Amino acid sequence: MNRKTSVLVVDDDVNICELIRLYLEKEGFEVLAVHNGKSALDVFADSAPNIVILDIMLPGMDGWQVCREIRKISNIPIIMLTAKGETFDKVLGLELGADDYIVKPFDPKELVARVKAVLRRYERSDFDVKEVVFPNLVINKSTYVVKLNGKEIDLPPKELELLYFLASNPNKVFTREQLLENVWGYDFYGDSRTVDVHIKRLREKIDQPGQVWQLKTVWGVGYKFEVK
Repeated sequence: MNRKTSVLVVDDDVNICELIRLYLEKEGFEVLAVHNGKSALDVFADSAPNIVILDIMLPGMDGWQVCREIRKISNIPIIMLTAKGETFDKVLGLELGADDYIVKPFDPKELVARVKAVLRRYERSDFDVKEVVFPNLVINKSTYVVKLNGKEIDLPPKELELLYFLASNPNKVFTREQLLENVWGYDFYGDSRTVDVHIKRLREKIDQPGQVWQLKTVWGVGYKFEVK
């Protein structure tokens, strides 16, 4: 792994930060560690890390807020690392744009493997120009731009990635679990409500009468991007 690949670790537990630093530096990563939300955003702006490992329970600004702020300006991978292991918390993390979610206590070797896997997926997605075009709809995953009727519309990264994936496979039905695996990048065991929430938000933004395409629910199965 390139030594210039930097990881921002955000956790108020200094010992956890040092444990993560030890394992990641052995693998050639540069590690930046901070212990509160405000410092995390400052360091993110100054250092432009390649990936963020983010605790939820932070003093002052919590991890949810930090994730929201990062997602306003960047689609850099975020791994949530937290003691909050309830399904609701996992779903919320995914909805806010997290790429992975690890519950404490954790195996440092697994964390390193997750970091590498998330980075590989992210780096592969940046190699080629990725654009799908339909009448009155252009989705560009390279620039993270969606145009509807010639006008840019604002979509958070995970909504855009979900739309791009479905539109890249027109008329093919995917289960919620398949969408979680392909868009979020790993098998998510538990409540798959996060897919429903993202589809609902996408429909509110792009559904229009008279188009030859639409996001369609296939009852009892999942969703598809239907093209007539």
